[in-house]
Amino acid sequence: MQRRTFLKGSLASSAVAVAAGAGLLTPGSVLAAWPKAAFEAKKVDDALSNLFGSADNTPSGDIKIKAPDIAENGAVVPVSISTSIAGVESIAVIASKNGTPLAANFILGSGAKADVSTRIKMGKTSDIIAVVKAGGKAYSARKNVKVTIGGCGG
Repeated sequence: MQRRTFLKGSLASSAVAVAAGAGLLTPGSVLAAWPKAAFEAKKVDDALSNLFGSADNTPSGDIKIKAPDIAENGAVVPVSISTSIAGVESIAVIASKNGTPLAANFILGSGAKADVSTRIKMGKTSDIIAVVKAGGKAYSARKNVKVTIGGCGG
């Protein structure tokens, strides 16, 4: 019985290897779509336009950004964003003076708690901008972070 199980497993793995070698199985077909143009944009407004369809946003005191005032190393800057705004659809993290400012975009499911954390790279001292999309509108908050050692080649 063990011989048959071994032979079946060998045959199945061989078939998968042949299919992968022939290009029939490609990881690109199973990966989720992502806003490539937004992440490659060189300006904040371009990134927001590519991500949300418009760069318009309203400053809000309901968005809280937790980040260090002084980042010892710009290669690893911890950032947490939370908000009490109802119906949050997504949260974007932007480092305004980076070469490509959009650092992260979190798409939240309905009923999810609007509280995200990540680590971003910052090339130099700049504002971290949190943009929250809720109810079809964009809201934002800013926090300046001083970088002592740049993380993007600086």
